[in-house]
This record gives sequence, C-alpha cells and structure tokens, in this order.
Amino acid sequence: MTSRNVDLFDSTYSHFEADVLGRIRRKTFGEDFGQNSWTTADEYRRWAGWLGLSGRSHVLEVASGSGGPAIFLAELCGGRVTGIDINKHGIATAIERAAAHDLGDRVAFRLTDADAVLPFADQMFDAILCVDSANHFPERLRVLKEWHRVLKPGGIALFTDPVVVTGLVSKDELAERSSVGSFLFAPPGVNERLIAEAGLALIRQEDVTANAAMVSKRWHDARAEDREALVQIEGDERYAGLQRFFATVHHLTSERRLSRIAYLAQRSS
Repeated sequence: MTSRNVDLFDSTYSHFEADVLGRIRRKTFGEDFGQNSWTTADEYRRWAGWLGLSGRSHVLEVASGSGGPAIFLAELCGGRVTGIDINKHGIATAIERAAAHDLGDRVAFRLTDADAVLPFADQMFDAILCVDSANHFPERLRVLKEWHRVLKPGGIALFTDPVVVTGLVSKDELAERSSVGSFLFAPPGVNERLIAEAGLALIRQEDVTANAAMVSKRWHDARAEDREALVQIEGDERYAGLQRFFATVHHLTSERRLSRIAYLAQRSS
C-alpha cells in the first residue's frame, strides 16, 4: 500500500463554518469549541487546571488552528491568549472567530512558524499550551528552548505528542498516519530528554491515548455519515484519504502501538 499526502488543515480551516463540518465536530467531540485535534472540552478544562491559569495569565497557544481552543481557554481563565499557527487559513478564521466572540482585546493570533525563532520578547508568557502538534516540529529541541526563553520564571509548558512509538508499527501504517503533514515519530524517553536539555523540568506526565482512540473513531464515523456533503468540499480522493487516516489513527491508538502522551514542564524560577 502506498499512502499519498492528503490535506486536512487547508480544507478544514478554509471551510470551517460549513454546516457539514459543524455537524461532524459536534458528533465527534460532543462539545464543539472549534478544535481540530484529539482533544475534548473536558480534557481542555483539565489542562487549564494543570496550568493554574487566572485572569492575570498570558498564555501562548502553539499551533492554534482555527482559534477555537484559544478562545475557549480565554473564556475559561479570563486571561489573555496569543495563538500562533503556520496555516494562513487557520489564522484568518481565528481572527474572525475572536472578533465574533468580542474577545479582540484578550485573544490575538499571529501567522508564525513555531519551528523557528518566535517573534516574542524574553519572559513574556505565564504558560504555553501545544496540543497534538509537537510531532510536526522537526527542530523540537530548538522549539523547547524557545519556549524556555519566552516563559516567565516559574512558567509552565504543556504539550502532547500523539505519535510516541510504543509498539510494532508497519511502514505502511507509519505512512498512513503521517499522510496529513510533516511528522516525527519518537520512542518513549526522547521527549523527556529534550525537555531536560531545553532547561525545563518535567513535573507531570500522563498517558492520554484513550482520547485519541475515542475521537478518531467518532471522527471517522461522523464523516462517513456525511460523505456526500464532504465530497462536495474535499473531492473523492481527499475524502477517501482522510478516512484511511482516521481509521489508522484509531487502530494504532486503540492497540497502544502509537501512544499520545501529555507532558507538563516548568521553567525554574
């Protein structure tokens, strides 16, 4: 089997307000706050608690996508959130959503390559959140060092890696799992080592694979129920490619051959 790259992000962000995508998000996540990852609202609320956010907090969300999670986080904690993403369609949608929520004074978005030097001053943020996107950063150590630089002393960074290799995975499965973009697959222990090399202290780690297994199955099935409407947006080939992708994610996570791990790290005071 040969896997071709398929577009998940451009297609989703440029048609984000389409009725069919809204229906699919509601079926997939239950509570739709504009996410495009393996997270749910309950999980996001729990992570906000891990970060200890308040109305005085300024959070950097890395890979902010459509902006929904950043808006959700700002409404949860009452503080400020700055979101960065490399996808121009995601940033455009995010800016529109923030304005619609009347949060333009507390939520901002910038088109930024998170794998490069960040356009922010030293010690600017109280917390950093990056959900299911660390696997897209080929310069992960440099990314973590940048997070250390822009965090205030005592600041917290939370990120998830959804493709930690914890079992036997075939070449074809790896190709299908990475068909939606640039990917790095890491064995257990690598993220922990890079966190330490970046000058951060790992203070909590949790296996959150179950959410990825559940969400990927719901996403696949919800899309199948709305196949005709999706094909009008995606075309037959892209639709089929994304269905293979979601099915592969479910198989690998439900069998714990690829795991999703959450890491909570702190910059020393």
